[in-house]
Amino acid sequence: MNVGPSGFNNAPVTRALVIACTIFTIIFGVRGRGNQLGWSYQDIFQKLQIWKLIISAFTFSSTPELVFGLYLLYYFRVFERQIGSNKYSVFLLFSFVVSLLLEVLALQLIKDPSLSILSGPYGLIFSSFVPFYLDIPVSTRFRLFSLNFSDKTFIYLAGLQLLFSSWKRSIVPGLCGIIAGCLYRLNFCRIRKVKFPEFITSFFARLSWPSMGNLPPPSAPARNAPGNVPIFAGRQMEGNYPAPVSSTPEPPEDAISMLVSMGFDRNSARQALIHSRNDVNIATNVLLESQSH
Repeated sequence: MNVGPSGFNNAPVTRALVIACTIFTIIFGVRGRGNQLGWSYQDIFQKLQIWKLIISAFTFSSTPELVFGLYLLYYFRVFERQIGSNKYSVFLLFSFVVSLLLEVLALQLIKDPSLSILSGPYGLIFSSFVPFYLDIPVSTRFRLFSLNFSDKTFIYLAGLQLLFSSWKRSIVPGLCGIIAGCLYRLNFCRIRKVKFPEFITSFFARLSWPSMGNLPPPSAPARNAPGNVPIFAGRQMEGNYPAPVSSTPEPPEDAISMLVSMGFDRNSARQALIHSRNDVNIATNVLLESQSH
């Protein structure tokens, strides 16, 4: 299961999210307040501790949860590379808001005063499992002790570890995140057509520019293919490109690998890079737009 080159190339929003979660967890962990950041219905509607909603969204309550959570956030950067930082930012914000509203509703329905929601970006993480299950293909299968496994198994195991880490306190936000991911997939309220102003994603791009190696900085977010093409689905491109300019150098292998990790055919990815003069963002746009033809 190839997810492209290592690092945060073309994934500035993921990089900012991982850094924020690490810093907040370290700060509150050093103070010994990690386990106190979980919020309950009474905290929000009786004590009006609204700040807990924001802080808890970026703070894991323990080191094991931090390790598994950051691993999953880092892996799911493949979706930002595929749909672009702008739409991925919308996806994260939608997942956060919807999962948060569902958590509040769940606490009201359960009516357990002792139950509090575990802190951490569980809504963001588990909403990403929806496109992971539907759109990321299995590339390797193997058997261990007469059981069948795939290269996706380890991602599911990390997710299960987070989901059951604190029983009801973690199961509730995890399930709410999955529902939020399903609603985004179903284009609830036409959310998949929403885009942020360009200066927002440009801000994250400038933050992550030093880590992008020799690849050009993202000049424009990748656009999602119109029609019925799934939001995260990568399909083989059809059609021919105009003859590339003879002076265009051969596309770098890491750029080709990045596009292949999104699900595109290797030869189509190479042609798109040549046609776009090795601009990964333009090549991604061309590949996605070709899916609608």
